[in-house]
Amino acid sequence: MNTKWITSLFVCLLFACTPKKQSVKDSPTKKQTLDMNSNTLKKKRFDTILQGKPVKLFWLENGDIKMAMTNYGGRIVGLYVPDKKGDLIDVNIGYGSIKTYLEADETYFGATIGRVGNRIAKGKFTLNGTEFSVPTNNNGNALHGGYKGFQSVVWEAQQPNKYTLILQYTSPDMEEGFPGNLKTKVTYSLTSENAVRIQYKASTDKPTLVNLTNHAYFNLNGEGSGTILNHKMQLFAEAFTPVDAGLIPTGELRPVSGTPFDFTQPRTIGERVEADNEQLHFGGGYDHNYVLGAKQEKSMNHAAKVVGDISKITMNVYTKEPGVQFYGGNFMGSKNTLKSGAKDDARTAFCLETQHFPDAPNQPNFPSIQLNPGETYTTSSEYHFSVE
Repeated sequence: MNTKWITSLFVCLLFACTPKKQSVKDSPTKKQTLDMNSNTLKKKRFDTILQGKPVKLFWLENGDIKMAMTNYGGRIVGLYVPDKKGDLIDVNIGYGSIKTYLEADETYFGATIGRVGNRIAKGKFTLNGTEFSVPTNNNGNALHGGYKGFQSVVWEAQQPNKYTLILQYTSPDMEEGFPGNLKTKVTYSLTSENAVRIQYKASTDKPTLVNLTNHAYFNLNGEGSGTILNHKMQLFAEAFTPVDAGLIPTGELRPVSGTPFDFTQPRTIGERVEADNEQLHFGGGYDHNYVLGAKQEKSMNHAAKVVGDISKITMNVYTKEPGVQFYGGNFMGSKNTLKSGAKDDARTAFCLETQHFPDAPNQPNFPSIQLNPGETYTTSSEYHFSVE
């Protein structure tokens, strides 16, 4: 056999079998990475008619981060931010269709919460001498506005630009037992500082209660990536509001110093979550309101700083509110399938719900959540993202 021909054949086979080195040009762009991560968020799975109103999937973007929302429940469905490698990671827990939101065991993922976020003891409160009762949908207490809270209504939606979504809803007098026609406007926007800004506004024609928040569940390593117990967190709060066995505040403002609730210095979420502590036993872990005001920045309370241990994505939370509810995902029960295909296993997400204190109408020493005719309820919170 011709040796020159054999040599040529060998050289050809060598180069044919050698993997081609991926060039920078061939590497996935941020947009391509986003497309791969968000391929389950299809408009056809969200665009429908509910309660006689149109429901849609909206995309917000500012160039570096991108957020998917639906006006059903005024909820964040996906939130994509760059990690330490520049890859876009979905740090928000959610479902891949409206059908799932309607049928799933957990209804609060990413939702706008109202009229009253958190708990009201025994579903009872008094305004100007008149007692009112609202549905007791959580172990004999009212939670997050009752069975038909704001997470279950269709909001009127307007998107004036690519980075803003304006949601409006008028809650009729005595809806879920709350008095007054409450006109509510919530504006979600992505800022040039890579922040999600939420601005709340409300007015009423009768004395009523208002405590609005957002119930986003976060995993800074990405939805479906596993536990959040190795996330490092700092809460800028020197006190919290302890609760009874029904998770209703006792009225005390208890110093965090010397307790497993002290996050004034950065600690992993899981470092002391299994400590022998009555408050942790009551909540099955962390599910407590922290008293803010220890640190001010941007004319707001600096509530928290959290860092994902794998992604190194950092989230700083700022708010005009006096409190923040830190919930460690203790009651997540692996019953629901997320948009990533993963189950919502216990402690695979956490919440930082900016708010007035739980059971405020029944606690005279807590900041009031009463809103009267002629007054305007306004507040705002921001979730800033960067890489550490």
